Amino acid sequence: MAAAMLNRAPLVFSTPVMPLSARYFSSLTKLKSQNSLVNFYTKGRVIRPELRTFVAVKPSKFSNPTFSNRNLLLHHEQQHECNVLKSRIFVAFIRGYTGRNDKSDTTKTSDSESDAERTVLPAVMQIPEVWPRVPVVAIKGHPVFPKFVKLVEISDKVLMDLIRRKVRLSTPYVGLFLKKNDANEAEVVESLNDIYHVGTFGHIQDLHDYGDKLRMIIQAYRRIRIQHQITPEQVEILDKESVKTPGKRKRKDQQAIIIKNVDLLSPITTSPVLMVEVENVKHEAFETTEEIKALTQEILKTIRDIISLNPLYKETVLHMIQPGLRVVDNPVHLSDLGAAISSGDSAEMQAVLEETNIPKRLFLSLALLKKELELGKLQAKIGREVEEKVKTQHRKYMLLEQLKVIKKELGLEKDDKDAIEEKFRARLKDKTVPKAAMDVIDEEIGKLGFLDNHSSEFSVTRNYLDWLTTLPWGLNSQENLDLEFAKKVLEEDHYGLDDVKKRILEFIAVNQLRKSSQGKILCFHGPPGVGKTSIARSIARALNREYFRFSVGGMTDVAEIKGHRRTYVGAMPGKMIQCLKKTKTENPLVLIDEVDKIGRGYQGDPSSALLELLDPEQNANFLDHYLDVTVDLSKVLFICTANVTDTIPEPLRDRMEMIAVSGYVAEEKMNIATKYLIPQARKETGIGEDKVKIGEDALTSIIKSYCRESGVRSLQKHIEKILRKSALKIVTKEADAIMINNETLQEFVGKPLFTQDRMYDSTPVGVVMGLAWTAMGGSILYIETTLRRVISDDSKDEGSLELTGHLGDVMKESARIAFTFARVYMLKNFPKNTMLNKAHIHLHIPEGATPKDGPSAGCTVVTALLSLALNKPTRQNVAMTGEVSLTGKILPVGGIKEKIIAAKRVGVTCIILPSENRHDYADLPKFLTDGLEIHFASHYDDVFKIIFPGV
Repeated sequence: MAAAMLNRAPLVFSTPVMPLSARYFSSLTKLKSQNSLVNFYTKGRVIRPELRTFVAVKPSKFSNPTFSNRNLLLHHEQQHECNVLKSRIFVAFIRGYTGRNDKSDTTKTSDSESDAERTVLPAVMQIPEVWPRVPVVAIKGHPVFPKFVKLVEISDKVLMDLIRRKVRLSTPYVGLFLKKNDANEAEVVESLNDIYHVGTFGHIQDLHDYGDKLRMIIQAYRRIRIQHQITPEQVEILDKESVKTPGKRKRKDQQAIIIKNVDLLSPITTSPVLMVEVENVKHEAFETTEEIKALTQEILKTIRDIISLNPLYKETVLHMIQPGLRVVDNPVHLSDLGAAISSGDSAEMQAVLEETNIPKRLFLSLALLKKELELGKLQAKIGREVEEKVKTQHRKYMLLEQLKVIKKELGLEKDDKDAIEEKFRARLKDKTVPKAAMDVIDEEIGKLGFLDNHSSEFSVTRNYLDWLTTLPWGLNSQENLDLEFAKKVLEEDHYGLDDVKKRILEFIAVNQLRKSSQGKILCFHGPPGVGKTSIARSIARALNREYFRFSVGGMTDVAEIKGHRRTYVGAMPGKMIQCLKKTKTENPLVLIDEVDKIGRGYQGDPSSALLELLDPEQNANFLDHYLDVTVDLSKVLFICTANVTDTIPEPLRDRMEMIAVSGYVAEEKMNIATKYLIPQARKETGIGEDKVKIGEDALTSIIKSYCRESGVRSLQKHIEKILRKSALKIVTKEADAIMINNETLQEFVGKPLFTQDRMYDSTPVGVVMGLAWTAMGGSILYIETTLRRVISDDSKDEGSLELTGHLGDVMKESARIAFTFARVYMLKNFPKNTMLNKAHIHLHIPEGATPKDGPSAGCTVVTALLSLALNKPTRQNVAMTGEVSLTGKILPVGGIKEKIIAAKRVGVTCIILPSENRHDYADLPKFLTDGLEIHFASHYDDVFKIIFPGV
């Protein structure tokens, strides 16, 4: 029997069996006593070389088990179930070699298989040389080579029923074919084009039926090729014929357990590719030539090299390549072995399976092994590098730890915690820390001594103490109280801004009298580009205070100001605590930019958090959420900036001293450009005065035709643009020196943006020039009226007024009030003129895309309606502003300075203002009022006399 067994073709598996459980050991010990050919090692790795087998099991998790050709390790979590399965594999193959089907095998099933019906097929079954019709088992990954085992799990109902029938009919044969697309998850392919036509003929040696899935151990025997697909009708006929003539001579103990829930005579519902007719694929005849010997020896050498790099192959594969064994002597088996243990591409491995020319097959197998060898070398190299790096780091760590111990023993270095405490105490040496804060610091330092250095709480406490000890407790910068020095610094950096400069000098004067530093909260509001932010830095330099700026524009999180609580990961203090740590003084100058654009989100309302910060009565005890200790901010000088004050919450606006920063007229812009912007731009571009000169006429044209906004930011951009283009011409030697005047200006800055100062050179009938204020500064505003249709005297209809020009609700109400007053005024002073009562009038304010609102155009609307009714134009070069009431009183308005600047910009010489704005006009600088004819009106009668002289 042993001799017969050894003469059979070897059953070749792809990887060694892993260590076995006690249950498995018990079952194999029983087998050992029954068969002397089984030599079982306690480590469970090897079967005696005479069997010439090696077993490959690469299950991934058994929820989707797949036998592969590469992985040699079983996951520990699956050890129990895998060991039971391996024991059955061993039993099946030992029976196959010995020709025995021992009934005494009492290997128990695992708990996971207790509900499954197991069918153990006779291991001594004679495998037919020709079997033309087989079910298709489509696999993915790598093809299965002859003499190798594959674990297959299927859950397709149709294919499961077919496999059950085949097993029941004692024809447990299938065809294993590789899918062309690994992404195809279907167990039954829809077309023969989805699989390779060359596969292997397999015998189901063990089957577990779980009801909803089948788990099979299939051994491949030979290569086969698909001839054609068998139709569903043919499958049904073949199965019924097999049922009518069952094999009666088979012993009952060799029959499969009848699978429940399957009616053998019931019709089968098949998918497109269920069974195929196949033919055997035989290799071409060959002789053992020198080429084959060379390829064989090279394959053996490569396998040995792979084994030397990966010892997991050694215990089993090494036995297969020993001289004198059939695997080495047979190039057919050796080529399959070489391809099977490689991890090549599925298409490359399929090419080995399909190749019938043995020299070519050996060459393809060798190519796969060479790739595997190179991969192994790369893995070994990476492993060595990683190991060397780990060793170096470990050695460095050990040496550093030893060095710490040596220094500590010699007294050269203290313990980490002692050093940290000493550092914190040293920081507080020259500081005046409040008692409440000092108590917290002492408590935290004491707690730090009991914490482990590597704990998260240690890091949190250390960071907290770091913030507490770095704050400038009692430290103040020496403030400058010299008025002349402060005045000089402010004049050096900024032109104009007299209100701001005067307020800062007052602040210094008060500090001189008090002989102590104090804080204050100022708010500069005005159009963009007038120097609100930059003047704050100059003030800090004039006062010799540290400067810190942060913007609250778009801020939605209260924690940005008040800090995060320490319970959160990555918590930090708010901006003010960060400011004190950075400036290292208790009396810095803090600029809070864009306070009118502060946001509000689900994390809170930051504007409400600013109430405590900017309240002089509260900020002496400012409480940050992170520190949880009060901090004195009463000595901080807060300066806020805003474009408009309407969007600032009233409680916050009430805490600040508002200082208006108006725009600049052309004369001021000229001085700013000459004294500040051009020298600064020359310094940045490296161009001296001898290289580029900008004439006054060119500057005037830039200001009037390119930069009409209230600020000077656009003017600065145009000057920099001129110098940049000049630098290019000088470097490329197009010119040695450049003179910028009106003739050459467009070459550098392009065509003018504004070609005329105003819409009308002379205002026609029904058109009046008004003055408006916006966040960008002042501007002129034309009111246009025209007659749509006159109503006949016999008609009972009254006149109407249509308003256009993107007007707001307040402005619409102001226009209706003006229309009513104009009717009354005409009825009183010109009773025969009934046009306003008997006409449909259209009133329009140009630039309709720009929203307009406010009551200050009431006086101008009345004048335009009266001009239309009287059919007389108004006095030329006259602009006016003022709200009108139903009784004709002229009420005060805001933005007088900006409106006068806008009027001067367009060449207006006569301006009418409300009488109650006389004090605003008196505060204006002389250069603004020079050349202007100013009239103050308390009632519209005063306006009428000026605007319609002689009527």
